[in-house]
Amino acid sequence: QVQLVASGGGLVQAGGSLRLSCVASGRTFRIYTMAWFRQAPGKEREFVGRITSSDSSTYYVDSVKGRFTISRDNAKNTVYLQMNSLKPEDTAVYYCAVGVGYLGRTGYDYWGQGTQVTVSS
Repeated sequence: QVQLVASGGGLVQAGGSLRLSCVASGRTFRIYTMAWFRQAPGKEREFVGRITSSDSSTYYVDSVKGRFTISRDNAKNTVYLQMNSLKPEDTAVYYCAVGVGYLGRTGYDYWGQGTQVTVSS
């Protein structure tokens, strides 16, 4: 079992930055692929990006490439989402997720509670 707690959301003006954090409990953090998803009002949940455990390889959805960066600190059982050049369309509840193995957009078994990001124009 893995518990995830996300934090760092808030209100920011367009063009600004935020850094989200997600702390995982559990002894096997190192074997998990960590991912971020988001869900805007009235829309389905969307994959944002992920980082693998084996080689810290990252992969992002096209809409955030060059603006968002995912990193992880295994010593702290934490994954981060650095969001720069934020746009109003980035407004959503952001969720972290973990899954075993080398994953892409699907296959995540555990989810955090979400943290709200609001970007004003």
